[in-house]
Amino acid sequence: MKLLTRTEELLLLTVWKLRKDAYSLSIQDAMAELLGKSVSIGAVYIPLERLAKRGLLKTREAAPTEKRGGRRKRFYEVTARGQAALAAIDSLQTKAWEGWATSAADRLARG
Repeated sequence: MKLLTRTEELLLLTVWKLRKDAYSLSIQDAMAELLGKSVSIGAVYIPLERLAKRGLLKTREAAPTEKRGGRRKRFYEVTARGQAALAAIDSLQTKAWEGWATSAADRLARG
């Protein structure tokens, strides 16, 4: 499986956490809160579309609304393949970071 970029990983996790409320603006807001800085819509939308093309997300469009000038909201959902990608990255990161916390605590204790 192709590795995820850090942005793709965070976007997939954000969509998973938002569940049924995952659309571009809510994802952008959640990412900004997570990162502690503003995030452009392009930084969200482009990778979301890339993840959808790879089959890691699926999309659905809501009915158009007057509030949105007749435009539809596009909602995102993590697919089984997306969940497998998240599980793989979690496993890889666990292995990569193994021993770090103990080593860091030892270094801090030694001064």
